[in-house]
Amino acid sequence: MEQHDSTFGVQLFIYDLSRGMARQLSPIMLGKQLDGIWHTSIVIYGEEFFYGGAGISSCPPGGTMLGPPDTVVELGNTEVTEEIFMDYLSSLGETTYSGDKYRLFEHNCNTFTNEVAQFLTGNKIPTYITDLPSEVLSTPFGQVLRPILDSIHIAPPGGNVISSQNNHS
Repeated sequence: MEQHDSTFGVQLFIYDLSRGMARQLSPIMLGKQLDGIWHTSIVIYGEEFFYGGAGISSCPPGGTMLGPPDTVVELGNTEVTEEIFMDYLSSLGETTYSGDKYRLFEHNCNTFTNEVAQFLTGNKIPTYITDLPSEVLSTPFGQVLRPILDSIHIAPPGGNVISSQNNHS
């Protein structure tokens, strides 16, 4: 696809937080096969943007402690400028995606990237990622683990938290 000066490529970075362990252990623990425990982020304008317990953060692509992504998906192109995007993220960070609103199963990095992907390109992220929480919770073991897992806030170290103070001089 040809890139014009007024369009920007949008990528989805996908990380397996289990580093392959979910594939091996999920049949035993959950009674069903899970290929990974997915963390996702959006890469645009030479930066990686993600959501976790600290709120919306950014870093150079692959710059968190997770290292390089396991998979990169090209989501398409956008005409949204960096300035408009940063204003959009700042607004999300003050409302829907502040750190205190993070919930491992219902409101996480993947719900964030899905919403941002649709804003930028009109495309959703793959359903095998967004369906993962319901897959886990549909099992008896998932229900037993839920109270423990609900208390976990994932925030990969290495990012800079985005706030309105950072974007407006």
